Amino acid sequence: MMYTGEPAVLVSPEARAERDRANQLLDIARELLRDYPGEVTFSTAEGSPAGVLAALSARAQTLAVGARGRGGFLGQLLGSVAAALPAHAQYPTVVVPEESRPAGGQDPEASAPVRTTAPVVAGVDLSESSRPVLLLAAQHAQRLEAPLQVLTAMPLLREWRYWYPDLEVYDTTTELRRSNLTGTLEKSIDWLRQRHPSLDITVEVELGDPGDVLEAMTRTAQLTVLGTRGRGAVRSALLGSISREVLNRAQGPVMVVPTEQAER
Repeated sequence: MMYTGEPAVLVSPEARAERDRANQLLDIARELLRDYPGEVTFSTAEGSPAGVLAALSARAQTLAVGARGRGGFLGQLLGSVAAALPAHAQYPTVVVPEESRPAGGQDPEASAPVRTTAPVVAGVDLSESSRPVLLLAAQHAQRLEAPLQVLTAMPLLREWRYWYPDLEVYDTTTELRRSNLTGTLEKSIDWLRQRHPSLDITVEVELGDPGDVLEAMTRTAQLTVLGTRGRGAVRSALLGSISREVLNRAQGPVMVVPTEQAER
């Protein structure tokens, strides 16, 4: 589905030009999806891209948008729309960077996915808000026949020396914290393993800034799944600012899952 970026006045030449351009984009989409075996509908709608798509999200299972483009609707996705949709959409939003290439090297214009060993990555913070993130990530990994990597980030203690120069930091302390956190993470997903017994699930605790760690994962993952918010044992791992940071720098598809209901 394609949308014109400006409210259309049907009698104006500008409106007709926008509608013609939208129809041209739909023709391109039809060609790209010519081999897709499922049902596809194509339509245009008037209004702001963010508003129209946010409203559509109320009756969609998933919303997918591009993060780059030239002019009109696609051009607006460079910043405001792609950044706003995940925060306001009622269902999961997938943001696909223009420079993104499908994992495994398949033709980016192919309709049918090629099976690869690249994982689906779920970025979590051990709070209740991580549950919908894990559920959706596992469902997509199962469908793609891909392994699921459950990831959380642990900032390095040595980075705290800038603020606390008298703090004694040892590598053994860092490794102990990492080991303990890994064990906690393993226990926290027991229910997920029981729900998906055939799914290859691993957990990882990566050292470093959460935004940097998650952005790096987008380079090799088939899909990186995050929550809109997060609070838990690893503070700020998935706060809104981190999710936005990952979206702004991602080099692969990122799914943002609304997590407010899990926090109520």
